[in-house]
Amino acid sequence: MNVHPNLSAIDLMSVHRTTLFRQDTNNRLGAINEPGFPDPPRFWMGRTVQGNQWRFHHALPPETVATLEELCQAEPVPTDLRQPPQNAAAIKSALNRHAPIQSDYRGPAYWVPRAGDSPHQATLITSTNAELLHRHFADLLEPDTYHLLGPVAAVVVDGCAVSACFCSRIPGRATEAGVNTHPDYRGRGYATAAVAGWAAAVYEQGCLPLYSTSWENLASQAVARKLGMICYGEDWSLG
Repeated sequence: MNVHPNLSAIDLMSVHRTTLFRQDTNNRLGAINEPGFPDPPRFWMGRTVQGNQWRFHHALPPETVATLEELCQAEPVPTDLRQPPQNAAAIKSALNRHAPIQSDYRGPAYWVPRAGDSPHQATLITSTNAELLHRHFADLLEPDTYHLLGPVAAVVVDGCAVSACFCSRIPGRATEAGVNTHPDYRGRGYATAAVAGWAAAVYEQGCLPLYSTSWENLASQAVARKLGMICYGEDWSLG
């Protein structure tokens, strides 16, 4: 499956995994790869048509890990990523025996190609124009937070940012998009422009821009379609 000029789908999923999480020496999930290093989910699986990958929280007991490992080994390679994993119910049951599941996320994972022209031009946020974020996205300016990780691109209307895209994970070989649009300005293509501007800036830094969302988030999937993003797999996590 030719989803990227230089990387296979399973390779991209490996890059995705190491962008999302920090792992310990046993390849267990140690932390989410973002400022503050929050606790990771208890279970993660990356599904591609070339194979699956999975990781478990570093604090899961050995008996739970053994059960999950057996179920993951038996999980078929998907032909339709929208369909739930065949062993999803058994995996959830094993986790529930350890502790009740608090979160369940599934959705497509994309890489962002170099974008063409957009009807709306994004502004790259720097130290000289950071005040553009103050009205709607002041959280991006908090000390030790996302604006320090890498590029922030925003669509500016009437002197303030109304849609902003930023690095939601600490950049390495790749980084992950985070995008927010003020509710009053949604449905106008601003998120698409912000993501395109962010991705261009990420490429300039020699980094691969990634983008993921849930299957339920149709607006985010529309952004992916408009920018010609390539889906290489599915991201599934249980907390």
